[in-house]
Amino acid sequence: MTTTISRLFLVLIALLLTACATQKPNYDYAAFRESKPSSILVLPPLNQSPDIRATYSVLSTVTAPLAESGYYVFPVAVVDQTFKENGLDNPGEMHQASLAKISEIFGADAVFYITIEQYGNKYQVIDSSTVVSASAKLVDVRTGKLLWQGRASASDAENRQNNNGGLVGLLVTALVRQVIGSVGDPGHQVSAMANSRLLRARAGGLLYGPRSPQYQKD
Repeated sequence: MTTTISRLFLVLIALLLTACATQKPNYDYAAFRESKPSSILVLPPLNQSPDIRATYSVLSTVTAPLAESGYYVFPVAVVDQTFKENGLDNPGEMHQASLAKISEIFGADAVFYITIEQYGNKYQVIDSSTVVSASAKLVDVRTGKLLWQGRASASDAENRQNNNGGLVGLLVTALVRQVIGSVGDPGHQVSAMANSRLLRARAGGLLYGPRSPQYQKD
């Protein structure tokens, strides 16, 4: 009996250690630490969703999490306009721009390439939610090395309380959300949540930049 309990205890410990390991991914930051980027240029995101508002909605919310993490972020509107004045009219063309040209024009240390995987309403049987999912990679402009990559998602359903009004209450709530979505862009607020998760310095995410008091402490 004692032997069986001991074995079960060892199995439990092993499972707990495995769970802890999956919660804290071991990301290789060697290239990131060697590069030590200070200034970041964010290209207008590629949009794989059917919503044409996605690119510039997501782009408008990238600056805050990066700046708060200690980086200088080139003004995204200026970057977008500069590319367009040089004949690159859409994000697809901008993402093909050479690093040498980006370095020559902007002098950035690193560039963020973002791809929007989902943006907008996700419909269920009698309800809907607004979801924004995006992936990103940070590349050293000088060497072309991949410094970091990640993915994040957010939904306006995350903080939604359960509806106690039954079926009628669910239908009314769904109708209200549909009306709000038709006159505004609920994805904009959700994109800010997704970008905060994607681009803010944290464990397993970006390292803190040189303008942060946490620089080189992570």
